[in-house]
This record gives sequence, structure tokens and C-alpha cells, in this order.
Amino acid sequence: MSSAIDVLDETTPAPVPAGCLIDSALKARLPINVFEARSGWQLLDLSELWRYRELLFFLAWRDVKVRYKQTALGAAWAILQPLLTMVVFSIFFRRMAGVSSGDLPYPLFAFAGLLPWTFFSNSVSTAGLSVVGSERLITKIYFPRLIIPIAAIGAALVDLLIACGMLGALMVYYRVPPAATLLLAPLFVVGMCMAATGLGSLLAALNVAYRDFRYVIPFTMQIWMFCTPTVYMQPDAATASRWTAILPLNPAYGLISNFRVAVLGGEFDLYSMILSTAVAVGLFVAGTFYFRRVERGFADII
Repeated sequence: MSSAIDVLDETTPAPVPAGCLIDSALKARLPINVFEARSGWQLLDLSELWRYRELLFFLAWRDVKVRYKQTALGAAWAILQPLLTMVVFSIFFRRMAGVSSGDLPYPLFAFAGLLPWTFFSNSVSTAGLSVVGSERLITKIYFPRLIIPIAAIGAALVDLLIACGMLGALMVYYRVPPAATLLLAPLFVVGMCMAATGLGSLLAALNVAYRDFRYVIPFTMQIWMFCTPTVYMQPDAATASRWTAILPLNPAYGLISNFRVAVLGGEFDLYSMILSTAVAVGLFVAGTFYFRRVERGFADII
């Protein structure tokens, strides 16, 4: 004859803790993401970047807020940097060196070149240092690491849009109407974004392993500006015939000169446009490929 306890053991299922029931329900309803280490050279996963687009937006907005936090002038610094450099160039290059700017007033000519250059320089500099600066974020959660340098470039793009208002004010002051090709200017900005993304992500990856790059990047960008003569002088005055075929290998050279033409008018330099754009695309591919190749070790090294 079975006891009541034996009957209960045979016919009644053992009670299940409430926590297990919740875990089972969550596992049945929610997808499980499995992250595996990748080896070798990886293509840029645009679909993954799109899934994390909200994180990209918030990181870029964070960089903008941190940059101008507790500053008296705020976003006005985005205008002051190219504006003050324009004043210096106007004094030394125009008045003392007699550099020609064609039919355009030299301050407007110089500012139209300094505007995209400042964007490119700041993008490469901040992107190159961005991964090391996000150490806590990288070591805690998973997300596409390439978002970090791209977000830094997005913050610099906000500065470019703000400074474009000053360019418009200078055009009104000097009575220079916008060119009919103004709508082409964003295409050259896209080219500079690609070059900055490739170079910035490459430097960011190298800076994780070799911290010397934090000192190399600012110095390199200062030298690079003077190696881009279209920033402060006419292309025909900047280049002798033997250098015409070589200088567009600098992506900033052709993109900046044609950006100025698109905004202020003139004749496009198709050779420098095509070659500089091709170099920008090459930098983008090479930089992002290398970044994807070594990003899996960032959390261990950083």
C-alpha cells in the first residue's frame, strides 16, 4: 500500500522555480545572438553598421557635446578656427608673398579652401585617437568598433555645416554669388569623408598597438596642409608642369580645389578630381580592411 507521499511523487510533477519559467519563456521568444571571433581580412559589413545606426548617432552627438562642454563660445569655435587661419594667410600669403587668387577676393578664396581642409584635418586627427579614448566602452560591450572613428568624423561634419554659414556670409560680403554647380559640393565632401574614414580608422588601429601615433598624427596633419597648396593658392600657381600629375595623389588636393570651384565657380580640374577621388576610395578600402583585420584584439591590447 503506497503512502500519500509516494503517490504524490509518482503523479505530481516536481515544482519548477519561477525564475526558470521566466528564463525559458525569454529564451523561447527572444533571439539569441552568438558572437564569434573572426579571422583574416573581413569586408566592411554595412548591414551591421546600419543595425547600430542609433549608437553611431549618439556617439557622434556625444563627441559634439563633449567638444563644446563648458566653453564660453560653444559651436563658434567651429567658425573661428578656419576664420583666424584665413586672416593669417591673408596677411602672409596675399600681402607679403603676393599670392594670386584670380578674380576672387583672397580672404574668400582662402576660407573656401580652409573650410574643407579643417574638416579633413580634424576628422583624421579625432578619428585616429578615438579608439584609445573609448577604452571603457570597448572592453565592456560588443558593437562594431568601426562605429567609433566614423562617429568622430560625424562630429567633425557638424562643425563643417556650422562653418558653411560663415562661408555664405563672406560670399554675401564680397558680393560673390554661388555657382550653378553648388549642388556638386556635397559630392566632394563625401570624397573627403571616405578619405578621412580610411586614414582615420587605419591610424586608430595603429594607435592601439603603437601609442607613438598620438604624437605623430597632429604633426603630420600640420605638414600635410602645406603639402596641399590648393588650400591657399591657385592650382596653376601652385604646381609646375612636372608636379601636376603627382600632386592629385594627395586626395585633399583635388577634392579641395574642385570643392572651391563647385561653390565659387570656375573650371573643374577633371584629372585631379578623378585621381584624388580614386585615392580617397583606395584609402577607405585599405583603412577599413586593416581596421577589421585587427579589431578583435582591441579589448586585449587597449
